[in-house]
Amino acid sequence: MSPSRRRAILFVLGAALLYACAAACVKALGGALPLAMVVLFRSLFALPVVLPLLLRSGLAGLATRRPGGHALRIGFGLIGMAATFHGLATLPIATVTALGFTMPLFLVLLSRPVLGEPVSPARAAAALAGFIGVLLILRPGLGAAGHGLDYAIVLGGALAWALAMMTIRRLGEAGEPATTIVLWFAIGGSVVAAVFALPVWIWPDPRQWALLVGAGLLSGAAQLLMTEAYRSAETALIAPFEYSGILWTGALGLLIWAEAPDPLDAAGIAILIGCGVALWRLEARPAR
Repeated sequence: MSPSRRRAILFVLGAALLYACAAACVKALGGALPLAMVVLFRSLFALPVVLPLLLRSGLAGLATRRPGGHALRIGFGLIGMAATFHGLATLPIATVTALGFTMPLFLVLLSRPVLGEPVSPARAAAALAGFIGVLLILRPGLGAAGHGLDYAIVLGGALAWALAMMTIRRLGEAGEPATTIVLWFAIGGSVVAAVFALPVWIWPDPRQWALLVGAGLLSGAAQLLMTEAYRSAETALIAPFEYSGILWTGALGLLIWAEAPDPLDAAGIAILIGCGVALWRLEARPAR
């Protein structure tokens, strides 16, 4: 394996660890701050990551003929982010991370009705099998007792992320540059989050400030590592390593909050990982 590919794998593993630590910061807030404020700080700390893009392109980087498409992408992205943060405040951190990986499953199942793209029987079967893992985690009427709505919100967030990815694909097909898509989400997302956060603003205490800043900085650093990784190696090689995030969050949940998955949770998470990796491999076949 070439040094660049090994470095890309290490970057993905590092990014997954940083995202897990950022999620732990959000969970440590314990829902004490309004959700809109947490989303705002997460969005604000993404701005330094895209600042070089804005300096390079200038205001021309924001020029677009598809403002409606960008508005949808911002909306779906913020909904997905808010749903994830809600789940972190109410559910085990590893469970929230695992359910977040249903996004590619939704993406496959919606590709044909929404995008008109063909879906092979193998891909459809892998996506449907992944939802068996979801059922093992949820165990309707049993495991989700008292948290059914929280589970539904997290899954709804994963669906919103899938719709955001589809919107990005539509924008790309319409000729929107990647720089424009990134800039609109970073800047527009911060503005929209601020509109919702200011009416419910609560001044954080020093500990909460530290956690908010930590979540933002860690997420920004993780985004940089992930971007560099995908620039250095093919998606089919490195994408499966994103699932290491479940291991990182599982370890943090056990060490900090004594959250240990029961056998059915562990089986459901394993099925989700297996089906997700299978989908990435199936995606890679046409390229090969």
